[in-house]
Amino acid sequence: MTTPTHLTPLSAATAASPFAGADLCRLAGFTLPTGAPRPVFEDDIWDFSQVIGMPAYLANCARRLDFTQILNPRWKTVAKEYAAAQMAPGHEAVRLLPYANRNIKAIGTIYRELLELVRWLNWLTARGIRHLDEVTEHHCTSFAQYRATHRPNGTKTPHRESVHKLVASVILGLVQYGELFTTDRYRDGLRPFAGHTADEVAGTDSGPTENKIQPVADEVFQPLLAAALYLVQTLAPHLVRELETKRHEDAVRASLPVSALTNPVTLEEVLHRHVTERQPFNLLPTWSKSRTWGLGKEDPLVRVNLRAIAHEAGKGVISPQLLSQMRAAIEKAVQDAGVAEPFCRDATLMERAGGHGSAPWSLPLAERDLRTLTGVVKTATHLVIVALSGMRQSELREMNVGCRVPPVEAGPGLVRYKLASRVVKDKPLGGVADEWVVVKEAYDAAEVAEQLLGPDTDIGDPLVTGPLDRTRFTTFRNWVNGPAGQRLGLVPIPDGPVTARMLRRTLALEIAYRPGGLLAAKVQLKHLSVVTTEGYAARPGGAQAKFLAEVNAEENERNKDLVLTEFRRYQQGHLPAGPGARDLIDFFASVDRQIARTSAENSVVVDSDQQVRDLLASRAEVLHLGVANYCWFVDPSKALCLKLAGTPDATKPLVGMCDSSRCPQATHHPCHRPVWATSAQTKQAFIGSIARRQKTEKARLQAGLDRDLAVLATIDATV
Repeated sequence: MTTPTHLTPLSAATAASPFAGADLCRLAGFTLPTGAPRPVFEDDIWDFSQVIGMPAYLANCARRLDFTQILNPRWKTVAKEYAAAQMAPGHEAVRLLPYANRNIKAIGTIYRELLELVRWLNWLTARGIRHLDEVTEHHCTSFAQYRATHRPNGTKTPHRESVHKLVASVILGLVQYGELFTTDRYRDGLRPFAGHTADEVAGTDSGPTENKIQPVADEVFQPLLAAALYLVQTLAPHLVRELETKRHEDAVRASLPVSALTNPVTLEEVLHRHVTERQPFNLLPTWSKSRTWGLGKEDPLVRVNLRAIAHEAGKGVISPQLLSQMRAAIEKAVQDAGVAEPFCRDATLMERAGGHGSAPWSLPLAERDLRTLTGVVKTATHLVIVALSGMRQSELREMNVGCRVPPVEAGPGLVRYKLASRVVKDKPLGGVADEWVVVKEAYDAAEVAEQLLGPDTDIGDPLVTGPLDRTRFTTFRNWVNGPAGQRLGLVPIPDGPVTARMLRRTLALEIAYRPGGLLAAKVQLKHLSVVTTEGYAARPGGAQAKFLAEVNAEENERNKDLVLTEFRRYQQGHLPAGPGARDLIDFFASVDRQIARTSAENSVVVDSDQQVRDLLASRAEVLHLGVANYCWFVDPSKALCLKLAGTPDATKPLVGMCDSSRCPQATHHPCHRPVWATSAQTKQAFIGSIARRQKTEKARLQAGLDRDLAVLATIDATV
């Protein structure tokens, strides 16, 4: 990027902004529900949270552009004008700027830039800068160095290159859009970072390189995916049934009256049932405030969920009077039946991972632990989908309930499974609907994810309600490596980085290194270009180079066959025709003499096709096929096409400009006769249809016809 060396002077202080009064959603082409508030340029908070089509992965905070944090009032307008220009590059005041960005930026990107812009402007304010024309290159460099090591929370931790680039982009952006600003701008001639681009400042402008996202290490990926598949395929059905039971109990409990239980007979029936059926009473949750309701730490009933007993009796709570009256009977029943966590009691046996025996699918769990287990299995479903489909994080978040496309039988015993979502990256707001062909394991994982959401969800509700981030991966790993996972025989997952992007790259490598896999990976990963897929496959430029090498090798073999065919015809007395025939005949004669000399010297007959092909290889390397001739590109200085085009230094002929009847390196052979015959017939037909007064056109066509007939005559003479 070259920064402008001069900016026009600021307008008067009262000059209105080109975006004054603008409806921002209309400006950016956003669609809002009927009756939704529409942010305007003058608002200090631009709320786009209700815009239809916002990507699901975008956090709620990123849908609100907050300018209230900027301390200098005049710089609020600068920040607003900068943000509005990013949203509407086609605006009449923006498209005239020579250095403005021509593509619409996503709200998420503008949000991140605004955060950095707020830090930059407030950093200037803290150093006594009141006007942007006081900013120097030293200020720009100092802030970039400060942000390279300081995080917003005050800690000193080096940032990634992407943060360095964002900082530089914001500082340089105020230069690019300076002519647009109505309240303040940099001084004329300011060139932050000595005119370097944001990529150069961040050190990322080094040309095409291998994808920086590394695949998940095998020693981490294998136990990770194995554990996820085990939870989805084996444990999840038991968990789903437990959650259904819990939802039913919650519904029953919600319908109970809030009145207190006062009937001792009803309470006695509940206590008797627990004792006779050996059914433990529910433990009181550790977080429940009921522990402070008049019960000391040493009280025998402090660990018992008395509210659950009341619910069994059809009431909300047990009255204090009844508790005092029946305390002895309750304590005796608790002593006989015991207490236990309320969920996953009497869990059925299932086969442990690896086939090493069986174990209950879960130990008794408290409600909080059941939520944790549900979250772990949800993570497993999302992990399986990403690892086996290659979906981006944004595409995973766009999946909805009902995303499973009905399976299609592609052949006997072959079923094709698809998951529907939306491609968001590099697409218009709202994304583009698309489908992913997946293996059955990923398809089943999506079904389990729907079941875990419960019956209250409807078709079209989000299937994934949170990002598949480091916190969820860590929780999943800790559960697998903890007592619960080890009890089920799961292989511990070693420490090592795991992200959704790393899983996507791992799949790309697995697909790309199979026969024809690079194109398959491009299709599966929804890449716009195979070059991107090559980067994922750690082969930048590799597929294209390999493809071209294979094409060149095939062309060379084909050329050797053609030259061998013409050499055999020469030996049979059938000579080539055309201006270059004499040179080709001389070459064939020299090869013939070499064969004879070699045979005489070694007393061995050199006549096999492979041996002759080797002798003809030098001429095959310069053979180029024209539509109606062979071009023997031995000497570029003799090529008529290059002379006509004025490119004498070219390394290949311009076959489309070939005039083989005059080029000294062109030859005609029997295989070319149909082309010349067709051309002659066409010209004859046109000449017969031309009026007498069109003498010039008739003369031009007649000259071409004479040329075609002359070539045909020379070809026929060699047969």
